[in-house]
Amino acid sequence: MSKVQVKSPFFIFNPKSFLYGEELLELAKVADQEAEKHPGISVFLTCPYADLAAVAQATDHIIVSAQHLDGIEPGRGMGKVLPESLQAAGARATFLNHAENPMTIAEIVQAIQRADDLDIITIVCADSMKEAQALATLHPDIILCEPTELIGTGQTSDASYIESTNEAIKAIDDNILVMQAAGISTANDVSRTIEMGADGTGCTSGITKADNPKQMLKDMIEAAAKAK
Repeated sequence: MSKVQVKSPFFIFNPKSFLYGEELLELAKVADQEAEKHPGISVFLTCPYADLAAVAQATDHIIVSAQHLDGIEPGRGMGKVLPESLQAAGARATFLNHAENPMTIAEIVQAIQRADDLDIITIVCADSMKEAQALATLHPDIILCEPTELIGTGQTSDASYIESTNEAIKAIDDNILVMQAAGISTANDVSRTIEMGADGTGCTSGITKADNPKQMLKDMIEAAAKAK
C-alpha cells in the first residue's frame, strides 16, 4: 500500500474527544460527500482510536486520521498505540506531538519512522518557529504551526507568522506541507488562511460547537476548495 497523495489545499476536521460513535459517524459521512464534491482538495477526519474502523468502512473519499501513534513494533507495548493496528483499522494519517499530547524529540523520530514504514501520513504539531524548524529536519509530511496560546480562542495567526513559518520550513524541506489552523472558527477564516499561503488548515471547536455542525463542516470544506 502506498502513501495517499495529499492535495493542496487540504482541510482537517479534528473533533478531538468532543465527538465519538454515531454522532462522529454522521459528520464523517458529510465530510465524505464534500470530499467527493471537491476532488481538487484533500479532506482529513481525525477519530478516536475506537472509531477509526467504523469511520474508515463508512467512507471512501476522506483521509481517516488517528490522533497519535507510538513508534513501537508489534510485541511488547501495553497501553501504547501500535502503528500496524491503526493501519489495519483504516487510518492513513496520524497527528503527532499535539499540544494536548506532547512528545519528546526521540519519540517523534521513532513515530515518524514507523509511520513512514507503513505509508501513514504524518501531521506533526509545532508551537513555535524554533520547534517547526527542528521538526522540519525530521521530514514529516505536514507540519501544523499552531501557537498554543491561540488554540480554541477564535483568534487566527496573522499573515507575517504564516509567511515566516512557511519560509522557514520550506527552506529545510520544500516537500513538507505547512498547515496553519490556530483559532479557525468560520469559513472566512479558512479562506483567509489558505489565501495567505498556508497549504492547508483545519478546525475543531468552530465545527463541534457550531449551531449546525454539519453545515459549518460543509461551509469550511467549500471555502478551502474555493480558496484554491
